[in-house]
Amino acid sequence: MQTSARREFIDPRVLSKLSGLPLHARFPMLGNVSGRHRSPIRGSSVEFAEYRKYVPGDDTRRLDWRAYGRSDRFYIKEFEADTNLRLCLIVDTSGSMGFGEGELTKFDYARRLAGTLAWLAVGQGDAAGLYCAGRGIERFIPPKRNAAHLRTVLDELTAAEPTGETGLAEALHEAAERIPQRALVVIISDLFLPPADLSKCFQHLRFRRHDVAVFHLLDQQEIDFAFDRPMRFLDMEGHHHLMADPSIVATQYRRSLQAYLSELKTVIRDAAVDYHRASLSDDYSTVLARFLLGRTPRTK
Repeated sequence: MQTSARREFIDPRVLSKLSGLPLHARFPMLGNVSGRHRSPIRGSSVEFAEYRKYVPGDDTRRLDWRAYGRSDRFYIKEFEADTNLRLCLIVDTSGSMGFGEGELTKFDYARRLAGTLAWLAVGQGDAAGLYCAGRGIERFIPPKRNAAHLRTVLDELTAAEPTGETGLAEALHEAAERIPQRALVVIISDLFLPPADLSKCFQHLRFRRHDVAVFHLLDQQEIDFAFDRPMRFLDMEGHHHLMADPSIVATQYRRSLQAYLSELKTVIRDAAVDYHRASLSDDYSTVLARFLLGRTPRTK
């Protein structure tokens, strides 16, 4: 395994820039320690939730005597409990993630996103874990909260390489079953799967009460398909190749891509997934800042 000195994907300037933007869950979480995130369990907090009628056995210290004075009935004040967050990073390690323009590949970009999010989560007292998704879950590091564990996650990101066929669908279904409690599940992938298959994966994760976010990585070449001469296209997962004249296939390619993105948009909406598409030319710190700001709870 490579040493921590090789973690070029962790940029202290980016961490400093994003440190003032907390990572929030969109839905109540179930944790094992006190934290900054809402829990579905009622408890002690400064955030008032609701009144309910008193029943024998309730803690009388939580009686609202003002409500009793107005109604001559006993009411209990309930508050939202605060808990910690489990961040589960699912990083696609299939061969197609090795594609990119110049020296930066999709997997390099995924490393930057995943490593930075893990650092921010642990830094605010939450747990971070890593699932490397090749033909299935090929490497599994369960979420923990301490700095030593963060080093393990970063070391694994450093050592991982994109190779082989995709098994993202199987990996997502496996992760849905492996993650025992509600978590923020962040998927970082080029999503080279039929949208119908992705829909089943997202619905499975949502059925398990996870807050699902997706970073969809595409290189600008894949979007523009602006090749001007016959090319040999290589399948990075199966190592097959195809000779094609872009002037003949470009129109159909762009039409198919737009149909795929349109169908994916419907899948994302129906599953209530927090979706972010990123090009490798995008500044990843800006992509993460937009992600974090979009999760900031609205003040009442």
